[in-house]
Amino acid sequence: MRRVAVVTFPGSNCDADARHAVRLFGMEAVPVWHKDTALPKVDAVILPGGFSYGDYLRCGAIARFSPIMPEVVRFASQGGPVLGICNGFQVLCEVGLVPGVLLRNSKLRFLCQDVNLRMEGKPTPWSRPGGETIRIPIAHMEGHWFADDETLARVEGEGQVIFRYADGAPNGAMRDVAGVCNASGNVVGLMPHPERYVEAGVGGTDGRRVFEALVEALA
Repeated sequence: MRRVAVVTFPGSNCDADARHAVRLFGMEAVPVWHKDTALPKVDAVILPGGFSYGDYLRCGAIARFSPIMPEVVRFASQGGPVLGICNGFQVLCEVGLVPGVLLRNSKLRFLCQDVNLRMEGKPTPWSRPGGETIRIPIAHMEGHWFADDETLARVEGEGQVIFRYADGAPNGAMRDVAGVCNASGNVVGLMPHPERYVEAGVGGTDGRRVFEALVEALA
């Protein structure tokens, strides 16, 4: 059975949802605490959504110094699949595993709504390109993805934008970016929450695409 680590920081509030989604797809969800100094033997890692350390300083700025993060970086450097969702995306940006930064939403208010995402860019363990549109929810205050001109040109040119808001970014993100990957394609940061839409009874099932991609990648 494939094993997926889900890291919990103080203030994480989507870790249980992420573990539930992992189990729905026949994988073992392995809880990992932010103070752990070693990852167990796993096939993938998820940094879930929430408000790690209360979002003090900047979102993800304190979580990047958690004892577990050097292990996550090491796992990623060896090609291991890593997914950061919402606050997890912010942590990945802070630690330098994916490009760009996440700023306050352009209208300076918390956004909680469904959005349409277009899947594009290079293939990753968490996505498949091809232009398919999926609908999943966002829930964030700091989802405005930003990058300087040089980084933006590189990210666009190398196919690192893998999820884009199909109807325009409600948070003001540059080029309507909703999710990006690293140059190698194994690390993905995504602002919307696929783990919340994996069962019809809670509003939708389009989030299954992300976990189906992982199952396929690990097969």
